Amino acid sequence: MAECVKDSDAEGRISYGDYVVLKRGDVFKSVQVENKKKVIFEKQWFFLDNAVGQLYGTMFEIEAGGSLKLKAAKHSGDSLDSKEAGQDNRHIVDDGRSQKLSRDDIETLKEQGLKGQEIVQQLIDNSTTFKDKTEFAQEKYIKKKKKKYESNIKILKPSTRLLAMMYHGREPGKICHLRYDTLAQVLTLGNIHAGSKIIVFETCAGLVLGSVMERMGGYGSVIQMYPGGGPTRAGMESFGFPSHFHQTLHEFPLCKVNALLAGTLDLSEKDADGNGRSESSQETSGVSEEKNSEPQSMEVSVDPQEEVRRAERERLREQRAQEKKVKMEEKRKKLASAAALLEGRNADGLVIASRFHPCPVLMGLLKFVAPSRPFVVYCQYREPLIECYTKLREQGGAISLRLTDSWLRHYQVLPNRTHPVLLMSGGGGYLLSGTTVAADAAKARNQHKAEEPVAKRLKLDKISSSCDSSA
Repeated sequence: MAECVKDSDAEGRISYGDYVVLKRGDVFKSVQVENKKKVIFEKQWFFLDNAVGQLYGTMFEIEAGGSLKLKAAKHSGDSLDSKEAGQDNRHIVDDGRSQKLSRDDIETLKEQGLKGQEIVQQLIDNSTTFKDKTEFAQEKYIKKKKKKYESNIKILKPSTRLLAMMYHGREPGKICHLRYDTLAQVLTLGNIHAGSKIIVFETCAGLVLGSVMERMGGYGSVIQMYPGGGPTRAGMESFGFPSHFHQTLHEFPLCKVNALLAGTLDLSEKDADGNGRSESSQETSGVSEEKNSEPQSMEVSVDPQEEVRRAERERLREQRAQEKKVKMEEKRKKLASAAALLEGRNADGLVIASRFHPCPVLMGLLKFVAPSRPFVVYCQYREPLIECYTKLREQGGAISLRLTDSWLRHYQVLPNRTHPVLLMSGGGGYLLSGTTVAADAAKARNQHKAEEPVAKRLKLDKISSSCDSSA
């Protein structure tokens, strides 16, 4: 099957600490390059040390011992295509006895050091029905055996397309079954571009957040609204953004949105709790020290090793308390910076893609978006978005509302064999998009619609007066 977008993520060289995407066939995996770290991918293990310094997009071959070797360029003589082929496959019976090599024989060939291509050639030579198959069937057979026995992987630079395909293929539930073409529509409908201020609320393992940051290129501001105790950014970390990208990222808890809208947000609340806990821990430690010192004062001799261990424990306790205090201060500063961005209520866009019901989240976060700005909501199901659509139509504040779903089907593009692929994705979710308007203008428009036209009122008055006169 031909890919609509080629693997052009081959810029730069691989180095330690980089996040890379491994590709084998149609399967992807995201890993971080570390020194002498064993990587398990498609039931094979290897080390990425030999890939350091090579260009992205390079094909490697896994050798014995888990080391990687550069894949040699293909030559014309390396082709496995057979010159003999049958007219059709009607006389071929799949009874499992056409292959002379057993599983033990194949394992023996592997132990002798034969490479994947040589093993495939042995399978072709020992197949009694291969020459009777058509040319197309032979090519399909060779492709299937190559995928099973050749140990080739390609190392690519992470991108939105690759990571979206990886998550959708391996763990679609983690990203709320968000398909890669639907994610592309989210970025387009949300008008994500450099220099903008975007509010993102997602529970897709950080994939949508990372896609927005990649599209913005490190310019502008991204405010991540998160539920629970802290944000989830596993997918975003897989992009391997440089440090200046992280400076544009801010976070704000969803539970404090109402307090921020009401103007009752207390930024020192967390810090006060942290200081209170640290002071109480210091007091309890002081009490325990006094309790421990009382019996020791009555003793004649003190074990010096016990004194050293106790001093070490006290030092570690103080160090942990200090680290915790620093973390709480950093968290308070991040909260204050995100609150300052939200208080202006001039965000340039809103993106929502979560497993929660989107209606209350959308109604609350739309208040932070400036007029004439786009917003987009993704949901795996249609009914919650219909409720959002109805609510927005009744309440006002948004125009150009559209509820859409995406449809995707792959095509096999080969000589004399171009046709749609039979297996396809059942659904890519639903999108609700629109544009915000000023609240005053929306109220005036709704009142104007509610009022009855003047001509109609006059006509009704005439009819009622004529009825009274006739009576």
